[in-house]
Amino acid sequence: MKRDFSQELSPEIREKTKKNLVYVGIFSIVMMFGGLTSAYIVSMGDTFWMKYPLPKAFFISTAIIILSSIFLELAIRFVKKGNQRMLKLFVSLTLIGGIGFVYFQFQGYKQLTENGIHAVNNHIIVTDGKYGDYYEVKYKGDFIEVDGNRFIVNSKDLSETEMKSYQDFMSQFLNVTRNKSMRVANYGSNFILYYENQPLALINGKLCKSDGQEIQYVDQLRLQALAINVRDGRGDFFAKGEIGKDFHIYFKGKELQYKNRDLLFNGKKLSKYLQIKAMETADTGTTYLYLITFLHLLHILVTLIYMSKMTIASFSGRFSSEDHLRLKVGAIFWHFLGLLWIYLLLFLLFIH
Repeated sequence: MKRDFSQELSPEIREKTKKNLVYVGIFSIVMMFGGLTSAYIVSMGDTFWMKYPLPKAFFISTAIIILSSIFLELAIRFVKKGNQRMLKLFVSLTLIGGIGFVYFQFQGYKQLTENGIHAVNNHIIVTDGKYGDYYEVKYKGDFIEVDGNRFIVNSKDLSETEMKSYQDFMSQFLNVTRNKSMRVANYGSNFILYYENQPLALINGKLCKSDGQEIQYVDQLRLQALAINVRDGRGDFFAKGEIGKDFHIYFKGKELQYKNRDLLFNGKKLSKYLQIKAMETADTGTTYLYLITFLHLLHILVTLIYMSKMTIASFSGRFSSEDHLRLKVGAIFWHFLGLLWIYLLLFLLFIH
């Protein structure tokens, strides 16, 4: 029969051993996140970078994880006093708080994606399907213009109703199939497409150029890309809202301005090379944001499994005033994760 030598150790040695294991784990996590935040700062200094307000859900999750740490500390105090009823209550509240933290983290991610800030395939400036590169649209005889993420006709932003009508019109171009004609039904009454400054005509349900030839597959793909941007409310930027107000773009640590669909650095239009580089640059800042916060979330999820076991153990009467080492060790790591999140939030708040 295999002997459990850990049970033969004195309580003091067992506690010290388990705590040291936790501290080693904490140290490795600190080193990992320290490396990530350092890489964030280094990367930010030599490229294009986008900054925007953190989602409100992140701040709610912060309050929740602080409360959950308080609940867990209270649970330990009550178990030391032999109060099993309050132990069960506060361990359960800790677990619920952890679940609440996870929920609001995902709500935060949802808020980011709703604002056009995605974890993958993220860029700062729209390139594929950029309005005006190949296609323009006339609405009731006047060209729609794009300024940032604003859609304008006759110097006025499209109303919600007009924008919805525009999106409905463009939606018929969302599906493109090779070697298959793009069938168009709603055309010409309010909206007319222009391709390379020439109006497209609808002939037998097909979009055709001035010479009567149907637009080619590559042109259909370009139209599809524009339709996706219109569907998502994108003009020149992936992030929704107004540049300089709802989000900011930086280059080498200095904020850029935007005018006449061009980025300006220190009041001067970026060189053609930098304009191209800005369009090709991925949104590295957002990648770091998702990576840092999701790695922390993974640690929370794993620790929640442990906290679930502690909750079951508390209801099974396995903890007493003399024997609650597993709860104390779990509390050390839980408090650490809470402090780590506060550090990450402050880092992102003041740096991102």
